[in-house]
Amino acid sequence: MKLPPAIRILAIAALFAVWAAPGVAQGPARPRITGLAHVALYTHDIEKARWFYKDFLGFSEPFLLNNQDGSLALTFLKINDRQYVELFPEAKPQTDRLNHISFEVDNAEAMRVYLGSRGIPVPEKTPKGRIGNSNFNVKDPDGHTVEIVQYEPDGWSMREKGKYMNEARVSQHMMHAGILVGALEPAMRFYRDILGFREIWRGSSNGKQLSWVNMQVPDGTDYIEFMLYNELPAPTARGVQHHIALEVPDMARAVALLEVKPSRKEYARPMEIRTGVNRKRQMNLYDPDGTRIELMEPNTVDGAPAPSSTAPPPR
Repeated sequence: MKLPPAIRILAIAALFAVWAAPGVAQGPARPRITGLAHVALYTHDIEKARWFYKDFLGFSEPFLLNNQDGSLALTFLKINDRQYVELFPEAKPQTDRLNHISFEVDNAEAMRVYLGSRGIPVPEKTPKGRIGNSNFNVKDPDGHTVEIVQYEPDGWSMREKGKYMNEARVSQHMMHAGILVGALEPAMRFYRDILGFREIWRGSSNGKQLSWVNMQVPDGTDYIEFMLYNELPAPTARGVQHHIALEVPDMARAVALLEVKPSRKEYARPMEIRTGVNRKRQMNLYDPDGTRIELMEPNTVDGAPAPSSTAPPPR
């Protein structure tokens, strides 16, 4: 039976009201994003990089992957059971050292479906990688590769759970990763509106222009730091902005730990404790390829939160 036009309009309006009502599902739900899984870096000299991350910082190397010809494809430096630094031999010299960043989710396939429903280009399926975890890559608005990973019970990460965690390692937690961001709003639409990250702080180095925006994962405490710029630094000068921040409960104790290591004499840069704009004690180290490794205490120097900047972004 054909309904009168007025009835049809009312029926359509009622359906739209139900679809738009709070609490009613509108497409696939976003799975949980629980933390920062790893940061992957290119290195010019893998043995020098191993010296820095293993001998100096104290991280263990639980497994690696080789190419078919036997050459190294990548290796893994373990921070804790759920966080790693991945090192790749460089594709080309004198280029950006950042390969990709990775976030852990509780359901990679559901995340693939969700991102696809939000207009993000995704692969046709979620494969298992060579170490047995489900993962796939997408691109953020600044062209950074973002890997989505789900740790599988039979994957290598969970196989080595509780192992390869040297008590002498300088840190037990990667608290954030820094990435260069040009236009702020597209990055916010991707990380905040689609991925569900929440803004926790903004900072300015000069009080006139916004320098950093910290975005926390929706289901954990880890975060990424937008390193805002007006002009993109040269590829060889991006290691200060593209950085890894390692949490240390006591900066003085962390420095003392590093100072007594035999490998300390091979690290030629000074080690200086400073208080950042966020009012947390921190110290910058640099790996052999110039990537900044920031040691940072989790709390401000007096326990009071640092106020967020109201300065405008550079562009």
